Amino acid sequence: MTHKWNYQPITPEQAETSQKLAQELGISPILGGLLVQRGITKAQDAKKFFRPQLPDLHDPFLMKDMDVAVERLNKAMGKKERILIYGDYDVDGTTAVALVYKFIQQFYSNIDYYIPDRYNEGYGVSTKGVDYAAETGVGLIIVLDCGIKAVEEITYAKEKGIDFIICDHHVPDDVLPPAAAILNAKRLDNTYPYEHLSGCGVGFKFMQAFAISNGIEFHHLIPLLDLVAVSIASDIVPIMGENRILAFHGLKQLNSNPSVGLKAIIDVCGLTEKDITVSDIVFKIGPRINASGRIQNGKEAVDLLTEKDFSMALEKANQINQYNETRKDLDKTMTEEANQIVADLEGLAERRSIVLYNEDWHKGVIGIVASRLTEIYYRPAVVLTRTDDMATGSARSVSGFDVYKAIEYCRDLLENFGGHTYAAGLSMKVENVPAFTKRFEEFVSQNILPEQTSAVINIDAEIDFRDISPKFFNDLKKFNPYGPDNPKPIFCTHNVYDYGTSKVVGRDQEHIKLELVDNKSNNVMNGIAFGQSSHVRFIKTKRSFDICYTIEENTHKRGEVQLQIEDIQPN
Repeated sequence: MTHKWNYQPITPEQAETSQKLAQELGISPILGGLLVQRGITKAQDAKKFFRPQLPDLHDPFLMKDMDVAVERLNKAMGKKERILIYGDYDVDGTTAVALVYKFIQQFYSNIDYYIPDRYNEGYGVSTKGVDYAAETGVGLIIVLDCGIKAVEEITYAKEKGIDFIICDHHVPDDVLPPAAAILNAKRLDNTYPYEHLSGCGVGFKFMQAFAISNGIEFHHLIPLLDLVAVSIASDIVPIMGENRILAFHGLKQLNSNPSVGLKAIIDVCGLTEKDITVSDIVFKIGPRINASGRIQNGKEAVDLLTEKDFSMALEKANQINQYNETRKDLDKTMTEEANQIVADLEGLAERRSIVLYNEDWHKGVIGIVASRLTEIYYRPAVVLTRTDDMATGSARSVSGFDVYKAIEYCRDLLENFGGHTYAAGLSMKVENVPAFTKRFEEFVSQNILPEQTSAVINIDAEIDFRDISPKFFNDLKKFNPYGPDNPKPIFCTHNVYDYGTSKVVGRDQEHIKLELVDNKSNNVMNGIAFGQSSHVRFIKTKRSFDICYTIEENTHKRGEVQLQIEDIQPN
């Protein structure tokens, strides 16, 4: 794969600001430039960015309907009503349900939780779920990470005398459900200063408000932040603003004192003793929690996340780990099949999107397959399978393209859809698939930018090896946690040479372990280039080449810097 390197030079004004900022903060001007690129131009904002503080979280009562929601919950507890915590079956939904259930359960016992079955009930609030609530005498349902479009189901619940509090972060339609309270910062009449919370984040704000109204001190909420961090990392929401504070302190909690259920998952992932990062959540912890809802039922994930006994939790975590292995096999088979179909598509080069429909595919992993296709082909992808007489599926996007808008453009062909910028779910009549494919392509080709459909590496700064001092590396670490809107910085160094000791490594000799020098210093830098062994012959010719990379800590030698090489370009 040849990548295009996209340099993002800063303007003279930005350079001036970054110099001044670097001076005030006592950091390298290169890092000053990275702050400016992230929209941080004042020293006080930089200090908040580097040291996110819990007291800087917004007042939860700034959110529309928060006072109503808290009042309704207090009333339910006062009248000893049965409360049901209801949520989606993915990581964001199951962590949200676990968080709200665990917090309320400390003060109230007439409470239960419910996760709909992906296969029998589908996404969101189901009539089956409402019936379960009615049969078990529920008076109040708190729904998390879904519900914003469940107009019919919530009307149905109301007829049965059941009230709803919606905690959601998906884009609402013009008509809102008849719920007692709707907590969603994407409402058109929103009053909350930050609109990118995860579903679990909205649940946390609700519990924060509930705690304030009942005189419960904030420190009782801190143990729940590990769940919030897992949801933020897994749900691909921006890690800036309030999410940055929540993710920063949630990671701290996850590393120092995780809840019993998460500790069991950490053990099963082999992450014990390791400093857990956002990418560990994305690639190891999140997929295991998700696998439960994909392969079996998401309720098992909540059972694990709320478990208090460690040996029981470990048993459940091992079970979920098995689901994850099954999921990986399914995912591999389906991705191979999907790639084969894509390879046979007519005129792929002219197309800006990929829509695939196969009625035999497993509903639980189509979202992952859609993600794989966007990674391989750099096109927004929709993968559909058949459920009863409907084509249901998942959409994933490429960087910077709003796939939700593309789906909304086809809304007259759809029975149902929901989601946000990078990921969405949808369903339609099977006969509408061809028309949808055409219309979706039409929207994407008119609105996508050429650079969004090719392998581009955005270079944040050009530096020399002498810039990478221990202080530089320590200051760079303060940019963590990384994620959308705060990506891990990619640096580029021109004219580097093999020190003479670089070699091919890996089971199939596919990686290169590098020792490099540039012509401006005597620093020998260690690097690793995964899957790039094809370059080794050139590297050994002693000619110069350019590299772009992220700066990591060598996991085997604490405190030592290692470059993770993203791409190599011979000169």
